[in-house]
Amino acid sequence: MHEPADKDTASGRRLADAIREVKNAVADRDDVVVDIREQQRTRLELLADDLKPVFGDIPGDDERFDLTITAGAQPRLWIDAVAHVTMGRDRRTYRFLRDTRLGRVVLAESADIKPVADQVTRYVAERVIERQRVLEGDIAYVSLDTSIGQDAAKPKPGMSWLRGIGMVLMGGVVGAGLVLLLAWERMAEYGIGF
Repeated sequence: MHEPADKDTASGRRLADAIREVKNAVADRDDVVVDIREQQRTRLELLADDLKPVFGDIPGDDERFDLTITAGAQPRLWIDAVAHVTMGRDRRTYRFLRDTRLGRVVLAESADIKPVADQVTRYVAERVIERQRVLEGDIAYVSLDTSIGQDAAKPKPGMSWLRGIGMVLMGGVVGAGLVLLLAWERMAEYGIGF
């Protein structure tokens, strides 16, 4: 029933050698993954160094911004609670992303650090202006597509009330038209006509 002891030790050594080789291969692969993460983190640290003067100029009472690099499977440089910079799949391209209710939006993408730093600076400036306008009572949203120097067109007082009344009246007309159309079809089904 038992095989000779020499065969057990020989097969045991072969299995032990195979296990050792697999462990070495896994360790080498893990080292490569760690090196890639470190490279990504280093690139994000370079961008963070470029952005430090911008974040130093943010008013002290504005606590929305946080220039922090988080670790993990994919390191990220957080700008605020919804915007961050991460590295692309090629691990050389900076991707400036913003999370919205409709999904993630790419605000900038470049292998060069300067255009991404410029876009982050513009994003921070727009958020600062947006906050100032909200505090002043002007709640118009500043989007990335508008120029910072231009004021958004303000609606005239009372216009929103008139628009609301117009929408209600338009809804009533459309609803009445649908009811008449359905009534006309029913009358045709029963043979009642005009």
